[in-house]
Amino acid sequence: MSDQQSQANSDIVIDIRKLTKVYLDFWGRRKKEALRALNLQIHRGEVFGLLGPNGSGKTTTIKLLLGLLFPTDGEALVFGKPGVDVNKNERIGYLPEESYLYRFLTAEETLDFYGRLFNIPPDVRRKRSEELITKVGLAADKKRALREYSKGMRQRIGLAQALINDPELVILDEPTSGLDPIGTRWMKDLILELKAQGKTVLMCSHRLEDVQDVCDRIAILFEGELKKLGDVDKLLEVEEVVQVQARGLKMGDQFRRDVEELVRKYGGNVEKIDHPSTTLEELFLRIVAESRAFPGRRYLPPAAGEATPAAAATSSPAENQNGPSTAAANAPAEPAPASEAAQPAPAGATAGAAPVSSQRPDDHHRNKKRKRR
Repeated sequence: MSDQQSQANSDIVIDIRKLTKVYLDFWGRRKKEALRALNLQIHRGEVFGLLGPNGSGKTTTIKLLLGLLFPTDGEALVFGKPGVDVNKNERIGYLPEESYLYRFLTAEETLDFYGRLFNIPPDVRRKRSEELITKVGLAADKKRALREYSKGMRQRIGLAQALINDPELVILDEPTSGLDPIGTRWMKDLILELKAQGKTVLMCSHRLEDVQDVCDRIAILFEGELKKLGDVDKLLEVEEVVQVQARGLKMGDQFRRDVEELVRKYGGNVEKIDHPSTTLEELFLRIVAESRAFPGRRYLPPAAGEATPAAAATSSPAENQNGPSTAAANAPAEPAPASEAAQPAPAGATAGAAPVSSQRPDDHHRNKKRKRR
């Protein structure tokens, strides 16, 4: 074997060759063909996405790689070893979709337990546990039992246990499940950080926007067969459409006419000229970051007749100490409730008579009791 071939083989972390898995019923009859002659290679240092609808064979593929299932035909090699060789699992970190952790343990005890399974020395185990708990954002809750954790918190400690052995290959099954938008962004940043460290990441997810943000290549499965494989950027590129982005331009009528004339000159047609839009995730994260940087700022709906929304109001410390703001002081007084409005004078009352009290009889008796106390 040449040096180039050995180098190429060392760069292949997962090598799947004609992998087939058939589930049988109690009588040994074919019940479900989960995978059909799957061929796939995943290289060192890349983030690979395994996509497909429910029942397409994603979880079966992961279980075959981990040695939790035996293949009906073909091979599933990890680090050059067959999937049924459990010794290779020492170099793998796995986060399942549902983390089945011991709910009576704390975060520290959980990582210490899994560190013992890998025979990590106590001092290294303790140091790595502290680093991972801080990394996943659970430092303030490390003494709480896992049964008190939310689903998102359990997902974070599940990721920490997947990294306790400092694995070379990290397998993530629905890693953003149960996370809010901030946690989702954190998880994607962490996946990119693992890639920067030279680790290989295999992830399955139904959230396609997450896969698009972090994956280098993807494979799409359907009913156990590989339907598409390639780089994310190339698969999503629309070659028939040319996009040009520029800053500092004002889109007037003359600008549109000039652009349309230039495009027609080269045999094309202008479909759309507009401003690019951001994503809902980016908008959400920006609003949260601004709210943290400027506490007290709030959204005010536009006043009647205004074309643009009113500016966000920020209450200053001086306003909080000296009383309400000028806007609040100048606001029109609210009408008094009907119960507190002045009652009309009874018939036969003279102009000099005492005004009729607006107090109800039960209010009068209640006030008498307060005076006696």
